[in-house]
Amino acid sequence: MKTVWIAAGALMMTTLVQAEEAAAVKPWQTSAELGAITTSGNTSGTSVTGKIDARQETTHWSNEYVVSAFFKEDRKTDEDGVSYTEKAAEKYLVSAKGGYKLDNDHAKLFVLGSHTRDEFGAYRDYSLVAAGYGDRMYQGKSVVIDAEIGPGYYVGKTSDDLKEKGAMLRTAASLDWTISDSAMFRQTVSYEAGADNKRSIAESSLSTKINGSMQMKAAFLIQHDSQVPLGKKSTDTQTSLTLVYSF
Repeated sequence: MKTVWIAAGALMMTTLVQAEEAAAVKPWQTSAELGAITTSGNTSGTSVTGKIDARQETTHWSNEYVVSAFFKEDRKTDEDGVSYTEKAAEKYLVSAKGGYKLDNDHAKLFVLGSHTRDEFGAYRDYSLVAAGYGDRMYQGKSVVIDAEIGPGYYVGKTSDDLKEKGAMLRTAASLDWTISDSAMFRQTVSYEAGADNKRSIAESSLSTKINGSMQMKAAFLIQHDSQVPLGKKSTDTQTSLTLVYSF
């Protein structure tokens, strides 16, 4: 009987430890960021940018869901001195990526889908589906580099209503540099090569902690399309300063 009680106690302790370990693991990590700039005087206007990034980690899957938006409105004055507002930018992006973990801790097979709606861009609509392989290329004391590659398919609609679609090859990489306990630099790049257009996107960002869950983030985003309609620029840039809340 004593042996049974000891075994039961050991089993109970093991169950409690496993429950505590499971509770300590956060399957979801979500960050929400928001930034707004209002100017007045010689130049008047308002711009707002926001983003929600949700990541899910399970035993076999590593998933990421992103929703972002950018809006800009300028206040102008006509010849009669009457002021009015004019929309200057409106852009939305949604994406979802599922990665199946292989034997290696960081190697995975992934499937990615995304859609971008840009009212003032060279491409009004741009959707893609891609699949491939990703892995960690380098891991140091403070620097981590990940990369992925795979084929895909895209459908685009230009600002002059020309429709494009076809196979493409997508490559992407990210670099995370932990500068200190309160500061981190992140660089992401992606390149999508299709028959009609080649799109490259790069974002550099620096985040600093305000407290345990709040950060200040400064970012610079550049997007380049090789083929754009007449009258449109091939390169778009965006500089932002946002507050990021993680939970």
